[in-house]
Amino acid sequence: MERDDPDGSRLLTSRDVGDLLSAAVEHSGGQLVDWRMEHVDANPQHSTTATYNATVQWPFGRREELLGVSARVGGPAPSDERAEIFAAGSRQLAVWIYPKDPDLPGLVRAAYPAGMAEVLNEHRVLPSPVRPEQVALEMIAYRPRRRAVLRATVTTPGGPVTFYVKVLRRQLFAEVERRHLMLLEVGVPAPPVAASTSDHLLVLRELSGRPLAKAIFDPHPPTSAERLIGVLDAMPAAVSQLQRRPPWTDSVQHYTVMVQRAMPGEQRRLDWITAEIQSGLAGTAPGDEPTHGDFHEGQVHVDGGRVVGVLDVDTIGPGRRVDDLACMVAHLSTVQRMNTEQAARVRALLAGWVPVFDTRVDPTELRLRAAAVIISLATGPYRSQEPHWERETSFIIDAAEALVRQVR
Repeated sequence: MERDDPDGSRLLTSRDVGDLLSAAVEHSGGQLVDWRMEHVDANPQHSTTATYNATVQWPFGRREELLGVSARVGGPAPSDERAEIFAAGSRQLAVWIYPKDPDLPGLVRAAYPAGMAEVLNEHRVLPSPVRPEQVALEMIAYRPRRRAVLRATVTTPGGPVTFYVKVLRRQLFAEVERRHLMLLEVGVPAPPVAASTSDHLLVLRELSGRPLAKAIFDPHPPTSAERLIGVLDAMPAAVSQLQRRPPWTDSVQHYTVMVQRAMPGEQRRLDWITAEIQSGLAGTAPGDEPTHGDFHEGQVHVDGGRVVGVLDVDTIGPGRRVDDLACMVAHLSTVQRMNTEQAARVRALLAGWVPVFDTRVDPTELRLRAAAVIISLATGPYRSQEPHWERETSFIIDAAEALVRQVR
């Protein structure tokens, strides 16, 4: 079994993993009642991490839990030792119960109102001490063993105050905080830092305005292409001295393999798209412009036509402006589950913005790089185990193919 499944992806996505989950729960003093897979992160031929929604009968009562499991080629890594190690045949796997993620130590505090109140009080984030019952928490995003983001809303006499809490890995924390401060110092509207902790929590104040991800459905354009480009151009030159983050195009083959593993029937089409991207971009320089690195509608806040905030600045660094604009085109080209009216408004935005982007960067490069970003997005429906992930994945691949065909 291990020889045919070196990274554990087959085991972790099959019903066979149930015995492992049951053993892990029993080791912690409970009984596994039921479970289903919630999320899977596969790195073919290297590792797989999956999470499972589980119903557990504990001595104190029945409760829903989130269980995590990691498998690696060659056995557990040093960080896996912070989880429990269980054997499945000759394979050793790391298992944990949320929030005890072995790579996100701060999650244990951030996941509970008492812990979050402790963080806010420790750093005197608000004028008055915060009690746990004042704190409401909502998980915004969780990539097991990578990062988490929670919304913490505190009820105060003056009204609710909202913070966003980034839960980060130790090796990334200092650089992420540095990037926020670097942008804030020159007036780029990144989220202000309210607190940073020794267990790698970055507490950020809420941005003003509305998320562009919602505003794209407004009857009138929420902002202009020129203003989107303008906020990128406002980033300081020092961003170009940061560590380079490879653009999405550098990993297009990697993501192609991931999608093909989930949907073998798309292999021929994906191979063609990838070959066109790679040949069309061969020889292009990496670039040294200050870039955001993951610029899309979910990262931007707008108000009155202006760009008033930019989120997730963890990825800023040197690159090519075309990569940022291509990322925006890719995400807008693959918005899921829209009604007819919403789809028409997004198409109208693309029709208005892309010609402006074309005046700033090479149009062919823009489309090929956008197609590469789309291939990375095609891993999302399977990874998140969406109910109709096969159909949604094919829709995303359609968008990549359409962009490539525009430049042939």
